[in-house]
Amino acid sequence: MFLKFIKFGLVGFIGLIIDFSITYFLKEIIKIHRYLANSIGFIIAASSNYYFNRVWTFESRNQHIIQEYSVFIIVSLIGLFINNLFLFLFESKLNIKFYKAKFLAIIVTTAWNFFVNYFYTFAFLQY
Repeated sequence: MFLKFIKFGLVGFIGLIIDFSITYFLKEIIKIHRYLANSIGFIIAASSNYYFNRVWTFESRNQHIIQEYSVFIIVSLIGLFINNLFLFLFESKLNIKFYKAKFLAIIVTTAWNFFVNYFYTFAFLQY
């Protein structure tokens, strides 16, 4: 499990770069509302994370890719809710600057995503 967590972390780091890049572009250049930009960045990163986690981290052989992807995205959307909640709490209630608050929210969300995907998405859904 430790090696999978390390791999998950590396995939997550790639996702973090994707997420931050898209969020920055949408928020700062396109001028989309920060929470919408955050959500779009998060969802695109989650989709790329699915692919890399399926192939590399969990080495899934599940033939029901659409079902597996759907569960992964549902877990990620719950993670998105957790992410936005903590982003709001860190930024609005604790007065932490947006991108630092976003980084902290990602740490909380990563724990949720790993354990649910490890014990459910890529374990129980194997056929």
